[in-house]
Amino acid sequence: MTGPADGSREDSSGSDPSGDPSGIDPSGGSEAIDPDIDLRVPAQRAEPQGRVLAAVAAGGALGASARYGVALAWPAAPGAFPWATFWINVSGSALIGVLMVLISEGGRTAPHPLVRPFVGVGVLGGFTTFSTYAVDFSRLLDEGEAGTALAYAGLTLAGALGAVWASASVTRRAVRGRRG
Repeated sequence: MTGPADGSREDSSGSDPSGDPSGIDPSGGSEAIDPDIDLRVPAQRAEPQGRVLAAVAAGGALGASARYGVALAWPAAPGAFPWATFWINVSGSALIGVLMVLISEGGRTAPHPLVRPFVGVGVLGGFTTFSTYAVDFSRLLDEGEAGTALAYAGLTLAGALGAVWASASVTRRAVRGRRG
């Protein structure tokens, strides 16, 4: 194993120089990325993740099944704009915006620690799809529909980002109005 150029030894464990395996600056210089888990707390670092993985898998199965059902009900003809995948990604992004405001902003937390992994990562992660988006884009190019492919790529990006922003904004206002 070779070390850095200055001759010091690099820790291969991935921890920061203080020895904290979480990679989080113990002086408080950075915040935990996941509000449900604080890796500065030893008990949370050692907590088994089996329940979380099961929640994500179960949610993913539901979300992917819903996406498959929509795609079967609304198939795209050869060379046509893939409306089903477009609306799946836009509506799923909107729901992600709502969910994240409701369970992670303003000091709120999920009513159960598995809500975000199940609904956010599982259901909505399984429902929305980058892979089908990429396959649809490639299929359109292969069919000689470059204009449709580029429109699809741009509209999906704009639609998904716009949906998550708009839904989060509306949800924030609604939550504030309910509290005030």
